[in-house]
Order: sequence, then structure tokens, then C-alpha cells
Amino acid sequence: MDFITIIQNIGKILSRYWYVFVVKGVGYTLLLSTVVLVFGAILGSIMAVGKGSKIAPLRWLITAIVEVVRGTPSLLHLYVGYFFVPKILNINGLSAQKQAFFCCAVALIVNSAAYVSEIVRSGIEAVDKGQTEASRSLGVNGFSTMTKVILPQAIKNILPALGNEFITVIKETSLASTFFVGDLMTAFLEVRGITYLPVECLIIVAVIYFIITFTLSKCLGVFERKMKKNA
Repeated sequence: MDFITIIQNIGKILSRYWYVFVVKGVGYTLLLSTVVLVFGAILGSIMAVGKGSKIAPLRWLITAIVEVVRGTPSLLHLYVGYFFVPKILNINGLSAQKQAFFCCAVALIVNSAAYVSEIVRSGIEAVDKGQTEASRSLGVNGFSTMTKVILPQAIKNILPALGNEFITVIKETSLASTFFVGDLMTAFLEVRGITYLPVECLIIVAVIYFIITFTLSKCLGVFERKMKKNA
């Protein structure tokens, strides 16, 4: 198959199935990525704070979860979520695709939270300890010190890292296509099954992924430079 034929086939595929790739594929990918990032950031922040707790069993539990999640493949987490989440939560009333989306989202949230917790923890440790001592000397309790003094400064320092985590999450959502949640790789499987043109479909998906991640990385770069100027 020559290059010109591939280009012509790509044009034909896009003219007929652009909605599957651009609307459904990109839509589900960004939706899943946003859900995972938001809830993963919240859960990861809670885990990071808990990891610095004086309650030893809580520290051990969070540390064990983080190490297990970071030490096992993301695809394994998706399989665990897909088979165990419906048994733990009563979501059998959902359609097959919505159930798969929910299970994959839960699995990816836990996965992302483990990495975000380490990012947040490093951000907390980067804040001058004198700020904590000054806050406590003024009579502010530990919870208020963490939420009103330490975390706001830590989050400002780790926003670029969280942005990079968002890009990573976008790429990891491709694994959810194993369960046909409707993301970009699911769109590839769907159109490939109709057209029998896997190479052309892969090129389309690769270009879309690159456009999304390249655009986000450039936006993050601009944002990071502005933060450095305002620092």
C-alpha cells in the first residue's frame, strides 16, 4: 500500500466517520480524563495529608495503597475495577457502556490518586516548615494550618506537575478501550471493524492524541512561565 493510497483512505474515513473520532472519541476521552483528574487530585490530596498524619495505622495503610498501585500495571487496575466495582457498588442498573465507563473511571481515579499523592506530598514538604511553626504559634490548629496555609502554597508549586499528570491520564484512558467505554481507541476499534483499514484508523487516532497532548503541553508551558514571572 503506497502513501497516496493511505492518505486517500484517511480522507474517506474522516468524511464518513469523523463524528465517531472527533465527537464521540475525543468527547469520551476528555470526559474520562477530566473526571479522573478532578477526583484523583482530591483523593490524592487527602492521601498526601493522611500520609503525614500522626496516626501510624493510617500512614501505613496509605503507604501500602500507594506502593501497591504504583507497583502494578494500570491495565490490571482497570480489570480489578471492572470486575469488583459492580460487586461493591450497586450499579447493575446502568447500561453496559455506562457501567464500563464508571468502573474504568474509579480504577483510573485510584491509579491517578496514588501518583498525585506523591506530587502533593513533595509540594507540602517543599513549603518552609517555619510557616507551620508560625501558624501554630498564633493558635491555629493543625487542620486549619494545613488547609489554609500549607496546601495553598503547595498546590501553587505543583500545578505544572499536576498538568503533566493530566496529559498522562489522557494517554492512559486509551487502556479503557479494552472495555469499550467510547474513548478514542474504542473509536479506532469501531471504525476499523467497519472499514478493515487498521493502519489508516491508527494514524487518525495518533494524530488526534498528539494534537490534544501537544496543545495541552504548550498551554502548560505558558502557564508555568507566567507563574515563574509572578513568583
